[in-house]
Amino acid sequence: VQLVESGGDLVQAGGSLRVSCAASGLTFVDYAIGWFRQAPGKEREEVSCINISGGDTYYADSVKGRFTISSDTAKNTVYLQMNSLKVEDTAIYYCTAGEECNYDVGDGSFGPGTQVTVSS
Repeated sequence: VQLVESGGDLVQAGGSLRVSCAASGLTFVDYAIGWFRQAPGKEREEVSCINISGGDTYYADSVKGRFTISSDTAKNTVYLQMNSLKVEDTAIYYCTAGEECNYDVGDGSFGPGTQVTVSS
């Protein structure tokens, strides 16, 4: 399984950004993909997750209503649309794969990450 994140950038508070996670080496529809983030000096935390086949989604309370996770099975890619960004959203964003959200997503390997920086 190979996961590659992209789309990170510097954005002003209140702005929007979409990051992508391109997956290969797996049967995409059989997996769940999760987005995690790690800010300097903090532990990595789960942000959102999607079960690809069922389409059900999950969000951390801190991003609920602002972030939207989606998948494109034709491109084997999961997106995280981030709106109303806050300075505290600044982190390296990683994606990872598992069998099911709220089960084993986060137990496997992560991609190299993409930096999201939100300025005030």
